[in-house]
Amino acid sequence: MSPEQNPKASGKEELAREATDYPEVHPARGDDAAREKAQTLVFLHGGNVGNWSWDPQVLAFADFNILTLHLPAFGARFEEQWEGLDSAADDVAALIADEVPSGGVHLVGISLGGVIALHVAARHPELVESVMITGTPIASLSSTAKAMQRMQLKLIGSEWYWRFQAGAYGMVENERELFAEHGVKLKAENMRAIMDEIGPGALPANLSSYTGPILVLAGAKEPKVVAKSFAQLSAALPQAKLRLVPGMHHQWNIENPLLFNAVLRRWITSGGLHQILARPAAPKPHGASTYSSAKDHASTLEEVDPQDPAKPKSARLVDRLDPRRLDLNKLDLKATLSKKPPVDKRPSAEDSAAPEKPEQPGAAERPE
Repeated sequence: MSPEQNPKASGKEELAREATDYPEVHPARGDDAAREKAQTLVFLHGGNVGNWSWDPQVLAFADFNILTLHLPAFGARFEEQWEGLDSAADDVAALIADEVPSGGVHLVGISLGGVIALHVAARHPELVESVMITGTPIASLSSTAKAMQRMQLKLIGSEWYWRFQAGAYGMVENERELFAEHGVKLKAENMRAIMDEIGPGALPANLSSYTGPILVLAGAKEPKVVAKSFAQLSAALPQAKLRLVPGMHHQWNIENPLLFNAVLRRWITSGGLHQILARPAAPKPHGASTYSSAKDHASTLEEVDPQDPAKPKSARLVDRLDPRRLDLNKLDLKATLSKKPPVDKRPSAEDSAAPEKPEQPGAAERPE
């Protein structure tokens, strides 16, 4: 049966193309004056996904020139051999030099992409205006984590494994399909090489050569090794701002793109910190939690921008703002992949009843 006769097969083939053919270059939109002034955002994806995972950010930052690179061994380059973090960083720098005629870029990386972003900043600091990384494991992995990775390598070719991972990342159905379609293409030998390089610790040499602004984030619900890396990054980059994102897992640019976009936009436009971000607590003995609860970090959040009296008290903000909230109608990625009109998943009138009146005017705020 031909693809034309079998729509399901045709959709599968189109999904496979989406997993590897997502564009790398996205020029800013707007009039000539706006495009001329547009800065450049460079997004570096994680080690389980491709550059398509940044689609919610590409849609939201049309006022920027955007590069969504295919990292070696992923996406359109899944058949290439992994040559190491330094090689990947030089590869990123080469594309930046080709595509950005002047000025530094805002570098954004998640997970493996965050590690590579640090290597780019260390090796090519002249190309970088600012850095924001999240879910970036720099500290050495425990023996338990390494054993888990070895087990994962045996499952890398199984579609069910990738679907399970997608659910843990908070992805919805069409994203799960794309995630699984991309995941089964990845080569076990490349993933093993990446794990072997990052496992002992992946802090780049000469990282202190980067003196620009850097925001280091971790989802409060992701593996502890990420927050464990904060101390090393703070020692290597004294200017780094370290924060946790309440309620978020590892791949939170997909899990909650509206919140991710709000955090990123505030950072790259003003160097400011979104009011929901929490300062990590000091390390506690005997394996106790390394991050503050929503109630514990109220005063910390107020420190972020004390000159803005319109901001709500942080405790009320965290209580009222569900970090997982997102507007599915704004995420065109799902409609693009399914080739169907977006599904209206807005809450019913009963579900959207007005919340209780806040204690003070203006207490309920949007994420940005």
